[in-house]
Order: sequence, then C-alpha cells, then structure tokens
Amino acid sequence: MWTYRGEVDPVEDVDLTGFEVDAADGEVGKIVDAAYELGGSWLVVDTGPWIFGKKVLLPAGTVRSIDPEARKVYVDRNREEIKNAPEHDPSGYAEQEYRLALADYYARFY
Repeated sequence: MWTYRGEVDPVEDVDLTGFEVDAADGEVGKIVDAAYELGGSWLVVDTGPWIFGKKVLLPAGTVRSIDPEARKVYVDRNREEIKNAPEHDPSGYAEQEYRLALADYYARFY
C-alpha cells in the first residue's frame, strides 16, 4: 500500500508537488506534499473547492501512473472514495495507528 507499484516509473527524481491528480472518474485536485520513503511513500492532495478544500493522504500504492510531461498523477480510486477518505492529519503520519487506519480505508476498494 505504501510503495509505488512496479509498473509506475520511479519518481525519486521528480518533484510531484503541483501535479494534478486524476481519479478513475475525473480530476481530484493537486499534490501539495509527497514522501518517497521505502515502504512509506504517499501524496497529500488538496481536493480544492469540489469538497471544500479538504486535504487527503493517498498511499503510493493507489497510483496507477505518472505523466511528468503533462504533470499528472493517475490514481485507481474514484472521486467518491477520495472524498470520503479521512482528512489528512499532518502530525498523524508518524503514528502507526493513523497509517493503519488509512491503509484499511484504501484497501477495502481493491
């Protein structure tokens, strides 16, 4: 869940901040932060006005592909799943319980 899939090109040398995020059914928002840690990679997405500016954390395993030229990241979740995700807690990622709750939430859509 917290590692980019094998078919996703390595992104260590690409700053994804500012990239648009496209869900399975349309645009979701823009990346405002990203981590590229082995076994702990994620994206923080500002969903903008369509759900009142909520920020959500997407595990790297939800990423289907990255298009650096178009500055887009494609994820395998739909807008509703992302809308209903727990709101990003900037201090929570350090807590194992927070990461497990997020993993549980996203894993049920596989």
